[in-house]
Amino acid sequence: MAQTAGHPVPSRSQLKWHEAELGVVFHYDLHVFDGKKYGQGNNRITPVADYNIFNPEHLDTDQWVVAAKNAGAKFAVLTATHETGFALYQSDVNPYCLKAVKWRDGKGDIVRDFVNSCRKYGIMPGIYVGIRWNSLLGIHNFKAQGEGVFARNRQQWYKQMCEKMVEELCTRYGDLFLIWFDGGADDPEGDGPDVLPVVTKYQPDCLFYHNVQRADFRWGGSETGTVAYPCWSSFPQPYSHHKQSDSDEEHLLLLKHGDPNGKYWVPAMADTPLRGAEGRHEWFWEPGDEDAVYPLTDLMNMYRKSVGRNATLILGLTPDPSGLLPAGDSLRLKEFGDAVLERFATPLKSVKGSGNRLELKLGKETEIHSCIIQEDISKGERIRRYKVEAKVDGMWQTVCEGESVGHKRIQQFPSLKTKVVRLTVVEAVDVPDVLNFSVYGGEK
Repeated sequence: MAQTAGHPVPSRSQLKWHEAELGVVFHYDLHVFDGKKYGQGNNRITPVADYNIFNPEHLDTDQWVVAAKNAGAKFAVLTATHETGFALYQSDVNPYCLKAVKWRDGKGDIVRDFVNSCRKYGIMPGIYVGIRWNSLLGIHNFKAQGEGVFARNRQQWYKQMCEKMVEELCTRYGDLFLIWFDGGADDPEGDGPDVLPVVTKYQPDCLFYHNVQRADFRWGGSETGTVAYPCWSSFPQPYSHHKQSDSDEEHLLLLKHGDPNGKYWVPAMADTPLRGAEGRHEWFWEPGDEDAVYPLTDLMNMYRKSVGRNATLILGLTPDPSGLLPAGDSLRLKEFGDAVLERFATPLKSVKGSGNRLELKLGKETEIHSCIIQEDISKGERIRRYKVEAKVDGMWQTVCEGESVGHKRIQQFPSLKTKVVRLTVVEAVDVPDVLNFSVYGGEK
């Protein structure tokens, strides 16, 4: 973790995280094929009766990744394992994997297919490893159930198996953008496997999320696809959260906002499933959920309240039992990507520079309704308070103001006509360095 002038700055990998702005995570597991509504509590404790229900006859990871790219995603993550414990690759240490099923004669490797598709279409690949729950092996909240020597021996064996699985995933598929441990990987001094040294050794440039030792980004405190404001990238500790702090209200508030005086760079993630409308919140495909895809207006609102609040947005996508992303989901992703480009790709005017004030001269009276501000975060978050003003009838009028800027701040305000707009940094901890100050007009 580097520091400049006493405040934290991102690593090169964390800069890529910010610049990506949008990613996706594909959830796929055995219960997608049982034709039932997903019940997480039961799924965590009841093994799937017949793992040969896994049979995605038309599986096409190219189709998945193209849909993500159409949304504007720069990275994609696949659940190599989730709460059943079943692994979507050819594991030599976990027999509960694609070697065990009849699909593709036991030779399928969806992780490899997925990574190849990502590289084919210019998307950075990531892998999600679910080890907190394993219904087959009786692992509940990281812990092997039972007491005495039997349980302790199973716990130790499980920790070692997880470490070896992570080594397999880190060494077989080339460079990875991130490794994501669902709910963390827990404390290696307690119930958790010691996975950080494995990732550090074999994937030194990979983002690590997370255990009690380190998090290269943090959960933003909800699964709404939004973060609270202000949202700082700095944080008082080098990790995100752990099983003891999951329900701690004070820590939840910290996850949502960060800490402007924090010593560590741990930026926020805003995640949500695409199928989260109509009272649903589904990370996995389920029958009858076609109407639960978020409408475009909701997705654009999420974009403004995640990417536009200095966080990275991750949408959860759900391939169906045939092995394809449903057509309605793919269409909505394309609509979303097109809408973001249409709305934010072409500003009326842009400027960059150092100092406490930047001015945009529009040349003629023009209607504006929003702006984007971006700091050079390679030097840290320097801005603490700012305001944006427009000259109307010869007088400067404040149109918006705020606190944190970071990688990107998007603000809307009531439409008005002006020839000149200015950004004033009211308070900063060092000389402000603005990479981009842009204003927008036309349709909101």
